[in-house]
Amino acid sequence: MLKNRKWALIAVFVLLGVLALAACQPQTETVTVEVTRVVTETVVEEGQTVEVTRVVTETVTEIVEVEAEAEVMPEAPKDLIVCMAQEPATLYVDGGSMLAQSAVYHAIREDSLTTLSFGYQAVGIEKVPSLADGDAVINSVEVAAGDTVLDSAGEPATLEDGVEVTNSAGETVVFDGTPVMMDQLVVDFTMKPRVWSDGTPVSADDSVYRFELVSDPDSTTSKYTVERTASYEATGDLSLRWTGIPGFMDSTYFVNIWEPQPRHAWSSFSAAELLEAEESSRLPIGDGPFVIDEWVAGDSIRLSPNPYYYRADEGLPRLDSLTYKFIPDTNQMVAQLLSGQCDIGTQDGMDVGQSPFLIEAENNGLLVPYFQTGTVYEHIDFGVNSYGDYGDGVGRPDWFEQASVRQAMTMCTDRQSMVDNILYGRSEVIHTYIPSVHPLYPEGLTEWPYDVDAGNALLDEAGYVDSDGDGFREDPATGEPFHVTLGTTTGNEMRQQLTQIFKENMIDCGIDVELYYQPSSEWFADGPDGVLFGRRFDLGEFAWLTGVEPSCDLYIGSAVTGPEEEGFGGWGNANDTGWANADFDAACNRALSGLPGTADYLEGHTEAQRIFAQEVPVIPLFLRLKVAAARPEVCNFGVDPTQNSELYNIAEIGLGNCE
Repeated sequence: MLKNRKWALIAVFVLLGVLALAACQPQTETVTVEVTRVVTETVVEEGQTVEVTRVVTETVTEIVEVEAEAEVMPEAPKDLIVCMAQEPATLYVDGGSMLAQSAVYHAIREDSLTTLSFGYQAVGIEKVPSLADGDAVINSVEVAAGDTVLDSAGEPATLEDGVEVTNSAGETVVFDGTPVMMDQLVVDFTMKPRVWSDGTPVSADDSVYRFELVSDPDSTTSKYTVERTASYEATGDLSLRWTGIPGFMDSTYFVNIWEPQPRHAWSSFSAAELLEAEESSRLPIGDGPFVIDEWVAGDSIRLSPNPYYYRADEGLPRLDSLTYKFIPDTNQMVAQLLSGQCDIGTQDGMDVGQSPFLIEAENNGLLVPYFQTGTVYEHIDFGVNSYGDYGDGVGRPDWFEQASVRQAMTMCTDRQSMVDNILYGRSEVIHTYIPSVHPLYPEGLTEWPYDVDAGNALLDEAGYVDSDGDGFREDPATGEPFHVTLGTTTGNEMRQQLTQIFKENMIDCGIDVELYYQPSSEWFADGPDGVLFGRRFDLGEFAWLTGVEPSCDLYIGSAVTGPEEEGFGGWGNANDTGWANADFDAACNRALSGLPGTADYLEGHTEAQRIFAQEVPVIPLFLRLKVAAARPEVCNFGVDPTQNSELYNIAEIGLGNCE
């Protein structure tokens, strides 16, 4: 059988060769033409032999060689296939927040703004508003009883006797019926002339319609900004104005535009009905580069270019069709990438575990992998101040109150080894709650190196020495061995590896670490039951999310978990370490109350990070990786740190030459 297949293949190749050879031969053609000739003849006239010359035109048939015209091959259609692990549950903008939903949503809707490389950029609006340019202003307005304002605790409140507010002079005052002057933000937006896929122009009123939907009690979207909005109105066909309630100085005021929704197509539905209606959840009208042709549940979503896309005169989108395929198995996704059945494999179906294979495929020119640090960072938290019967000096020695001990343990931790061995060297060690590429990362920030000798020296100075020679230090007050526990979640191979590296690192500094693992539902449970957020742990490993705005609020004293009646921030809060530093709190609150571009904002974030890096209430480890892959012919594709979906620029992604 194999022999027959072999000869069959040879025959096919020979036939193809003959056809190719024949195609390359000169072509002949029979033509009929008139030929004019000059003929000289010898004739006898009157007994004399003479030569006579005359012109003769003849019709002749000739066979001539002609050069065959080269056959013009039509350009291959540019059909892009994106393979994702998950299928969107819905495409209604307020119906969910899955990454797969965002990937498809970028194809059918145009974002007003995007976030790339820790910054904000205008997309569907003319520009990002700013105080410097005058399209955002702060007015001082008079407020009286019955007005809605932001109180000094940061909550919307109806102004009445006894309500505490901050006036325009920055003073905290208690309202007693006398009108008060307060600051109020007003921001203007101008939309680009976008068009819905049914040909109807997108209007500012469509954005107001979205605001109305979000404001509806049946909408599942957060009401945080809505509750702090005094008014949101169309000031022209494409212009909008957002006005905050007095006292609300929103540091991201420039994103307070609601993405337009098609009032003309959806106005007959209620907010509750839109959550389920096919017109909004399965085949929604959009103003993006593509329109949905078909959604085959469990298999794929097929789209074609939107003929009304407002950037069509730029040659966008670059594709003739776009298909999202759902392939939950990672190995199958990679196989289909290699075979050409997929052009892009998205991050929801890949992780750092595929790195060796992807790197090998890259070396052989088969795939282009993308490894990008994101906004999720792993860290080990110190139980600086524990709670209740696990309290320092009650249930355990006060191991971590001294900053020098925390600094020493940070220097004893080989974080670069974690990056190299777990993330194949593709991530970076971080030293605060934002990465070094963030524009607000301070110059000269304290960055504790991996230095076992220096770490041991600091521990010696703090009084923790190995007095009995067993290799482990003891607490100077109680004589107890420096034995602590480190907990994290079960079922996470990356965390198991990094905690094992940490345990081995600590042995070099005379600290005995016992590892334990809990299911996520238990590990992240609110206090007092949860170990982590109940502040009943020695060391705890998990991840927080950072972003464009530095997350200093995770570590302020008012966010320490614990019962509010005891002066803590509540059991549902974020600061599990129990660490509280008045200078850090002042700097962080200054930054949070400031607006981007102001001294309060810049200097507050800088000072907060300097204190955090010096005091190390947690050991920042490394940033997680976003991993995706594409075939070599895919152009204009990439993965960005702060843009969750790698398909944010799907209109510009192409196949072949994108120039």
